[in-house]
Amino acid sequence: MLRLPGADGTLTEHRPRTEPAAFTAGGHPRTESGGGSALAARTVFSAAHVVADPYADISPDDPAAVDWDATLAFRRHLWSHGLGVAEAMDTAQRGMGLDWAGAAELIRRSAAEAKAVGGLVACGVGTDQLGARPASLAEVKAAYEEQLALVEETGAQAILMASRALAVAARGPEDYLEVYRHLLAQASRPVILHWLGPMFDPALEGYWGSSDLDAATETFLAVIAANPAKVDGIKVSLLEAQREIDIRRRLPGTVRCYTGDDFNYPELIAGDEQGFSHALLGIFDPLGPLAAEAVRALEADGGDPKRFRGLLDPTVPLSRHLFTAPTRFYKTGVVFLAWLAGHQEHFRMVGGLESARSLPHLARAYELADGVGLFADPGRAAARMRALLEINGVEQP
Repeated sequence: MLRLPGADGTLTEHRPRTEPAAFTAGGHPRTESGGGSALAARTVFSAAHVVADPYADISPDDPAAVDWDATLAFRRHLWSHGLGVAEAMDTAQRGMGLDWAGAAELIRRSAAEAKAVGGLVACGVGTDQLGARPASLAEVKAAYEEQLALVEETGAQAILMASRALAVAARGPEDYLEVYRHLLAQASRPVILHWLGPMFDPALEGYWGSSDLDAATETFLAVIAANPAKVDGIKVSLLEAQREIDIRRRLPGTVRCYTGDDFNYPELIAGDEQGFSHALLGIFDPLGPLAAEAVRALEADGGDPKRFRGLLDPTVPLSRHLFTAPTRFYKTGVVFLAWLAGHQEHFRMVGGLESARSLPHLARAYELADGVGLFADPGRAAARMRALLEINGVEQP
């Protein structure tokens, strides 16, 4: 029995599960151009976190120290279940503890590991080497080009992420159209375009030239319409299911929609009579094996949408909890669950981000994760939760 602190300051008792989670490894995804995975029609990426090196003697002003062995082992775990890895995205603390030099090394290592094991990998391309200083549109283009070249040199697919620098430099929609037109012309293979909403990064308010989401949507779709052959798909992270569906229905037939909606992913992946979303999700970091099994059930011969929803629907309260405002700190819960699950031996994060969520928040995350049977070793998860509670002064029975 564990005594867990609630948001109201009271303690409640939780009896941990004893039965371990059992999910079937799904084989490695295919790596042909244009995506595709062992999960058949739906291409499913997990945006993966990085593991900090707890032994590095660094200060808050030093570059992040990454435990490369544990970081790559976690990616092999995801690949073993048939998932693709979306690398060096915001889940990897890009721009929140991991700088461009660290992200570049992560991309190189992850892409090489993907080649070695036959894993599907797509990597984030941004402009974070510019830092916080104001930059011209020419400098924004050059920064994007530098990162695009590195990703393509590794053989990985590129994900064109939203740029804080472009959000500052752009005078209106026409500047976004010009920058993305230029970048798509430079790309040697189709890319994924990423629209990250301000709930994930407040610096991206007004992206695509307007805070009016309807107007921004028109600009976003205009970018795709101008060169659809260079766009494999789009990732929409706005946490608005209907807006994603509306955008999905307006895409050219060759362009995929990858849901980034960590609130409504089961219904968006399941789809409707007019289509479905693929997935590129931060919540599929902790849910990896369960999510893979759910999608395989959906795409088995004859399909089993009831089993798909039966597996994924119960995980939505956990995801909504992890991604509660301020949403950008969801990474703390993701790494916390990785520690409980045994994918790393500590609960430390680059940039000290382990302190970004309260003890009651983490306790609730554990309770929800244990409730859906997420842990392969529930005893270890409970023991680690107990240790965290006790070291924070919560006496246990």
